Amino acid sequence: MQLGVNVPNFGPGTDPGVLRAWAMVVEGLGFDLLMVSDHVAVTADVAQRYPEPFYDPFTTLSWLAGHTDGLRLGTTVLVLPYRNPLLVARMASSLHRLSGGRFVLGVGVGWARQEFDALGVPFGTRGRLTDEYLGTVREAWQEQGDGAAAPVWVGGHSDAAIRRAVEFGDAWHPLRLPVERMRSVLASHTLPGFAPRTALRLTDHPVDDPERPAGVGDLEQVVGDLRELRELGAEAVVLDPYHGDPEETRRPEAAWRALGAVVEEWRKAA
Repeated sequence: MQLGVNVPNFGPGTDPGVLRAWAMVVEGLGFDLLMVSDHVAVTADVAQRYPEPFYDPFTTLSWLAGHTDGLRLGTTVLVLPYRNPLLVARMASSLHRLSGGRFVLGVGVGWARQEFDALGVPFGTRGRLTDEYLGTVREAWQEQGDGAAAPVWVGGHSDAAIRRAVEFGDAWHPLRLPVERMRSVLASHTLPGFAPRTALRLTDHPVDDPERPAGVGDLEQVVGDLRELRELGAEAVVLDPYHGDPEETRRPEAAWRALGAVVEEWRKAA
C-alpha cells in the first residue's frame, strides 16, 4: 500500500520555498504520493479555511514535478465542473506525460456555492456536470492516444459519488471518513479500486469515539487505521495534516513531525 500526503497549496505561510520544502520532506520521508487541493475563485466561503494565496493545482504540480523524482503527484480533489472538460483532459494528460506517468487525477463535485456562482456554474447541476465531464475526459484521452490517461480517483461518499466511481473511476477516493464507514461501503459495492484520504491529527491519548475519523488519535490508533485500510484493499492512503486553521501554514514543521512519526511507526509495523 502506498502512502501519500495532502500538502497545503494555499494560506498565508505558503510560498514557492515552502511548497518546495514540503515536496522535499514528503519525498525524503519515503512517501509515495503528494497531492494538492483545488479552488479557482477564492470566495468568502472558501477563504475561511483555504485563503489566498491559493496556487493552481496543475501549475503547482507541474512545477513540483521538476523538483522531485519518483514521487507521484495528484489532485485531491479537482472540482471538475469548474473547467471545460477538454481543457482538463489536455492539462491532465500533459502533466501525466511530462512527469513520466506520475499524475493522479482526483476529482469531485465541489461544495462552495459562492464559488460556483462566481464562476457562472449552476450549483444544482454539479453532479450531472461531473458525470458528463468525466465521460468527455475519458473520450478525449482515447483520442490523444497511448500515455494520455492518468488514473482517476473519484471523491465523495454519497450514493451518486460511489456510482460515479464505479462508472468512470479507477478508484473510490473517500475523504476523512471513519474506517467502519468505509468498510460498510466496500462490503456493499464492487468498486474499481480504493484510495482514501484520511485526516492526520495525532493526540497524546487515544480518542474514544465510535465516529472517530481515520487518522485521528494517538500514534497507535493512526497506524492501526492504516493497517485496517490495507486489509480492506487500499492501494494508497493519503494523509491530510491540515486541520482547518490557515495559520497552520506558517508552521509546517508540526505537520512534518507528525508525518515523520507515522511513517517511522508504519515501517516498524509493516
